[in-house]
Amino acid sequence: MRIAIISDIHGNWEAFEAVLRDVEAQGIGKILCLGDAVGYGADPELVVEEIRRREIPSILGNHELALLDPSLLSWFNPPTQQSLLITRRLISESTMEYIASLRTTMVWERALLVHGAPPDSVTTYLFELGKGELRRLLTELEQELCFVGHTHQLEVIGWDGKDVSFYPLGPGEHNLRAGWKYIVNVGSVGQPRDGDNRAKYVIWDPDVGTLEVRFVPYDIARAASKIIERGFPAFNAVRLW
Repeated sequence: MRIAIISDIHGNWEAFEAVLRDVEAQGIGKILCLGDAVGYGADPELVVEEIRRREIPSILGNHELALLDPSLLSWFNPPTQQSLLITRRLISESTMEYIASLRTTMVWERALLVHGAPPDSVTTYLFELGKGELRRLLTELEQELCFVGHTHQLEVIGWDGKDVSFYPLGPGEHNLRAGWKYIVNVGSVGQPRDGDNRAKYVIWDPDVGTLEVRFVPYDIARAASKIIERGFPAFNAVRLW
């Protein structure tokens, strides 16, 4: 069964809706979410409601973590702090209870899912880790794959048992080598930061060992205008383009 892996929706309903339509068009029966469903975007409540309605298994992102523990707001820059305070006003108590129920990791098939970096970091960025640390993490990884988000940039880090290698992850299908271990960053649905403004997600086929990267266009103008209308920092809207 092919599985869609999504991350970093960040309250962007237009991007999320477009990705959901694309997932359905590809005939995918299962979606997994790597966290940060909220933050930056205008529709955090709508996004979480849809995740819950579809019963999409999800884990905790750093933006959800900051909503649960406001003392962590200082970790973010001022515009992001403001975005999280607005987000908190826009979401219901039921959504907060749901966020509080999220775990930091999930194992699905032969893959570990974590927002930041293995084994269980919600806040660590992959670019903060050197080759030696990545080699250690991949050596200790019990699963064949670890899917992450957080950086909003597509990337594959492979380990053949000796060396760590970095691979680009563009649109289309990519083969995973038998016997290797991988950390796969699936990019961002709601706020890509890789120079291409389309929503991104990955389809994993564990039966044949492939990843398919999907680039999905959506109504950026509408998403951006709603960000401004609801009082979020203008930079959140500009960044979508």
